[in-house]
Amino acid sequence: MSGALGRALLEQVGALARRAGDAIMAIYRQDFEVEFKADHSPLTAADLAAQKVIAAGLASLDPVWPIVSEEARQLPWEQRRQWTRYWLVDPLDGTREFVKRNGEFTVNIALIENHHSVLGVVLAPVTGELFAAAQGHGAWQQAHEGGAWQRIATRALARPARVAGSRSHGGAQEDTLRHMLGDDYQLQPLGSSLKFCLIARGAADVYLRRGPTSEWDTAAAQCVLEEAGGAVLDLHGQPFRYNRGESLLNPEFIAVGDSGIDWTRKLRDAGLP
Repeated sequence: MSGALGRALLEQVGALARRAGDAIMAIYRQDFEVEFKADHSPLTAADLAAQKVIAAGLASLDPVWPIVSEEARQLPWEQRRQWTRYWLVDPLDGTREFVKRNGEFTVNIALIENHHSVLGVVLAPVTGELFAAAQGHGAWQQAHEGGAWQRIATRALARPARVAGSRSHGGAQEDTLRHMLGDDYQLQPLGSSLKFCLIARGAADVYLRRGPTSEWDTAAAQCVLEEAGGAVLDLHGQPFRYNRGESLLNPEFIAVGDSGIDWTRKLRDAGLP
């Protein structure tokens, strides 16, 4: 992604994420109903309001690229397989956390180019924190709208390691983590893609995810983490890729801050995958 395109597009998408966040917060502050989709995941008016804002905003950009979003009808693989560049969106990542009103939910907008996440914006609407990255431009954090931008970076693996864990999707993975990190790791539960951002800004080291996620859950934060110096790997140690086939489900993965470590060996020694 060229320098001028990357910077300008990142600013536009960041502003769009904030508008979607405003739509979410207007509903968060009042009573709202919760519906459930076919996969039993929750859906609220906030998901749909953010979807509407983002879809309109991306459609107004030039050039216009296709959009894959959690809250939109998915196009068939025969059509998607021709794409070299498209938007991958989760208008409200962490709807379960939204329903719990714990603030740990995000707006995720990513640009995918040739199967790789090359631009990512993650907004935490409750705090106003915005994380943004574009390939070759580094990763940045803005504490609130209008605030100064600060460059963020991952850290060397700490001892004891700090593990970012899922707030609503905890799993029995303690033995694996001990094998990889030692007995005295510290666990910090957190909702949504904020776990990746915690690692990207050097406040955690690892996030191991066993169980299903979708491509829109990870793409934006993957770009942020990679540009901060980290990596998102499947359990064979291979970097994540997108638009791989008919299914939009991800393989199980590990997100790490210290990319100088041989995580492939650690995964293999721990008996994974």
